Amino acid sequence: MGVQGLTTYVEGNRRFLQDVKFRDSRLVIDGCSLYFRLYFNHCLDQQHGGDYDAFSCLLSQFFAALAACNIQPYVVLDGGIDPSNKKLPTLRQRLLSKIKEADSLSHGRNGWVLPILTRDVFIQVLTQRGIPLVQCPFEADREIACLAHQWSCPVLTNDSDFYIFDLDCHYLSSHHYISARCYTTNGLCRWFGGLNKMLLPLCAVLTGNDYGAPKGAETLLSLLDLNVSARGGGRGKGNASRIERLLIWLSSFSSPVEALEEVSRLMGDGLKAGSRLSSQLWVGMQEYHITPQSTLARWFSGGKAAPRGWISGLPECLSLAAAQGLLAPLVVDTVVMRRVLLIPQVENSKLASSHWSARALRQAVYGILLLRGHDAQTQVHESIKQGARVQTQGPSAPVCVEEYDRLDLNLKKNQVEAHPPRYPLCLDTIGQAPVTARLGILLEVLGIKEAALTPVPRHLNLAVAVTGFWLQEATPTPSQPQLQALVLGMVYGELSRNSQPGNQQLNWAAERNVLAGLERLRVRPGEKRGLDVGMAHSLSQWQACLWTALCLNQLLLLPMPEPHLSWLFSGTLVHGLFKCLKGGRAAESLLGGGSGQLYSSLLDAAKNCGCKAKPPSSAAERRKRGQRRGRRGRGRGGRGAWSGCRGTEEINNMFALLMSEDESDDYDCN
Repeated sequence: MGVQGLTTYVEGNRRFLQDVKFRDSRLVIDGCSLYFRLYFNHCLDQQHGGDYDAFSCLLSQFFAALAACNIQPYVVLDGGIDPSNKKLPTLRQRLLSKIKEADSLSHGRNGWVLPILTRDVFIQVLTQRGIPLVQCPFEADREIACLAHQWSCPVLTNDSDFYIFDLDCHYLSSHHYISARCYTTNGLCRWFGGLNKMLLPLCAVLTGNDYGAPKGAETLLSLLDLNVSARGGGRGKGNASRIERLLIWLSSFSSPVEALEEVSRLMGDGLKAGSRLSSQLWVGMQEYHITPQSTLARWFSGGKAAPRGWISGLPECLSLAAAQGLLAPLVVDTVVMRRVLLIPQVENSKLASSHWSARALRQAVYGILLLRGHDAQTQVHESIKQGARVQTQGPSAPVCVEEYDRLDLNLKKNQVEAHPPRYPLCLDTIGQAPVTARLGILLEVLGIKEAALTPVPRHLNLAVAVTGFWLQEATPTPSQPQLQALVLGMVYGELSRNSQPGNQQLNWAAERNVLAGLERLRVRPGEKRGLDVGMAHSLSQWQACLWTALCLNQLLLLPMPEPHLSWLFSGTLVHGLFKCLKGGRAAESLLGGGSGQLYSSLLDAAKNCGCKAKPPSSAAERRKRGQRRGRRGRGRGGRGAWSGCRGTEEINNMFALLMSEDESDDYDCN
């Protein structure tokens, strides 16, 4: 959520914050707040699509520091959109703001846009490190507060709502500790003459949190501003902030009931408007009510079963996956709301949104979730049997999902039709379906044959399959250097992963120079050369395809292993590699030994996947998409285009010029 102006007020008044040496304790962490704060505060890349390797290292350092101080973290993540719809206007406004900030970043100006796979990397790192994690169905603030209250431990967050929740923090000091600032509602209330803590939620609701202030609240605040200002402002200041003036006013009441009665009186004219407003305020205040027992305590104590009714509309196996963070919020939003908000990326705002390239994948997700079971199967089989007769009887109303996505620099709502796979699974029994059946659906939606992935390491199968899908669906068609740079980035990630302690292979010494040479090609902060927006747009389409394919794979209960995202893509590296290749350097000359063989396998497999024909529904959708765009910016011919389906002889010739050991230090592309 978030209370307007409260963070600025509290952090600007250090008397409310106590410096502490924190150790030897549980710590409940607001996961979404943490990954946003860590990514932005450490100035990690946003412009080039994100540096997930650097983010992964930062996360490891953070949790290692907690462990050194004997702090046990418990991470709680937000899930889907609040189904009440109260927050939708705020979410749409934020989305529009992010679209404009992404465009600003694409032109070298300032902005704050989180790369699209950051959350997935965060969850993977926590899972690999064994950090306890739970993903709530919707917004997690109250669940976080209840858990911290039950355990009498602090919350780590950047959300101003936690200045309202009544939480007491206890700390112990010793040799190793984390320097922190501790806030309690008691300290705030003492400063305002013993303000009743139960009145703080009224302050939050009146000023407006992410759900917005009730109708009439602004009029009331204006009246209160006049009353408090007439009494001389706050604490000796004639120019107190609105938050402070409101807290001064609230300190004159002994209870919320008394304050709400005064609200009704101030709004005047009978009690209609006032009573309606006070009722709305009372409902809003309940958002900050803390229950004695948290539903998450049992989860973290080892009872790994999603609470009953955790997410209605999903079978138990998928509810469990969602609670573990192994099911994307997009799935919950589709089932509960039939509404999806697509994440803005840094791209060419004059072209169609990068999410268009992954539309067929999302339609399959929607189809599995909404056209479930026998009905979906009957629909497909009857269409096959009856053929043209289906048309004469009139089509049934399509099942659609409301998507919010970028159109130029605006936010547009689209109705996107759900398309079940050709052989749909029954969602309610998806956990009982054979892996081969679930894998078959994933491959069918991606439009590839399993044999094309045979030469690829298993943990890279999904990434390579998505790359093949991207080659077919991206607009403009990715160029040869773009594909090569992307694959070289994957090779770099594999070398980096193998360089970790305990992972080093016998031939590691031979690959050390390759890794160092590729690293030197990375785009560095402050480079004078501007962003290659065409490359950024192409990679944003690839990330959109991967993000959606990860969601589909999770929905199908992981028939393919998830790739190690931390090592799969680093935007500054791939952009630097692309610049080098576009300048005329041969990709093969950057590699040697096992890295060259891996590159060859990945490149060939991606091209083979990219050559496969797409299902008719996808092709039809692409034709419609082209008509909508007016074929703007397709650029399929001309300079920079490539066939994407070269012959085997030509591919083999490309790898004939492998570098020798003597050349391994020569990586200068200028």
